[in-house]
Amino acid sequence: MKKTNIAIVALLAGTMLVSSCASKKDLVNCQTENRELTANYQDAKEKLAASQARVSSLEDQLAQAKKDYASLQGSLDKSLNNANANNINISKLVDQINESNQYIRHLVEVKSKSDSLNMVLTNNLTRSLSKEEMKEVDVQVLKGVVYISLADNMLYKSGSYEINDRAQETLSKIAKIITDYKDYDVLIEGNTDNVPVNTAAPSMKNIRNNWDLSALRASSVVQYLIDHFGVAPKRLTAGGRGEYNPVASNDTELGKQRNRRTQIIITPKLDQFMDLIDKAPEENNNK
Repeated sequence: MKKTNIAIVALLAGTMLVSSCASKKDLVNCQTENRELTANYQDAKEKLAASQARVSSLEDQLAQAKKDYASLQGSLDKSLNNANANNINISKLVDQINESNQYIRHLVEVKSKSDSLNMVLTNNLTRSLSKEEMKEVDVQVLKGVVYISLADNMLYKSGSYEINDRAQETLSKIAKIITDYKDYDVLIEGNTDNVPVNTAAPSMKNIRNNWDLSALRASSVVQYLIDHFGVAPKRLTAGGRGEYNPVASNDTELGKQRNRRTQIIITPKLDQFMDLIDKAPEENNNK
C-alpha cells in the first residue's frame, strides 16, 4: 500500500513537471507573436499616417487647381465679353496679319537681294586685286555696306594729300567696280592718326589740322576717280573724319598706321531702297 502511494505521488509530480514546461514554451511563443504583432501594428499605423498626409496634400492641390480653373474661366469669360463688346472682326485681324507677313517677306527679299549683290561686288573686287594689293587693302561687308579700306602710303605722296603713281592700278580696279554697279552710291572718307599736322612742311601749306588733311585726301581720291576713270561725280561724296574715327590705338606705330587710312564706302542708293520699302504695303493692299 505504501509503495502504491509513492508511485502515485511520483506520477503526479512528473505530470506537473511536463505541464509546467509546456506552459513556459507557449508563453515564449505568445510573447514573440505579440512583439511581431506590435511591430506590424506600428508599421501599419505609420503607413496610414503617411497615406492620410498624402490625401490631405492632394486635397489641397485639388482645391488650388479648382481656384486656378475658376480664375482662368473668369479671365476667359471676361475676354470673350470684351471681344463681343468691342465687336472685333476676326477676319479683318487675319487679313492684317497676312498683310504684315507679306510685308515682312518683302523686306527679307529686299535685304537678301542687297546682301547677294554686296557679296558679288566684294568677290569681284577681291579677285581683281593682287596679293600685294590685298596686304594694304581691306574689304569688308558690314550691315549691308561694303567698306574698302586703303592704307595712306599706297594712295598719297609722303606727308601730302596728292595721289601717288602707285595708286593708279588699285584705284582703276575699284573704279571698275563702282562703274559696273550703277545703283550704288560711293562715299570717300579720309582718316588720320592723332599726330598734329606739320604746318611748316611745304606740302602742308594752308592745312590747319587733321580735319583739313583727311578731307583733302578724300577729295583727291574723288577727283582722281572722276578725271582718270570717268566715274560720275553725282555718285561720289568726299568727307574727312580727321583723327576721330580710329580703328586702333594711337599709342603704337602700328596702330597709327592703321588709323591713317582712306575708306571707300559703297552703299545701295538710299532713295531706291526706301522706295522699295514704301511701295510694299500699297502693293500688298491692292492684291
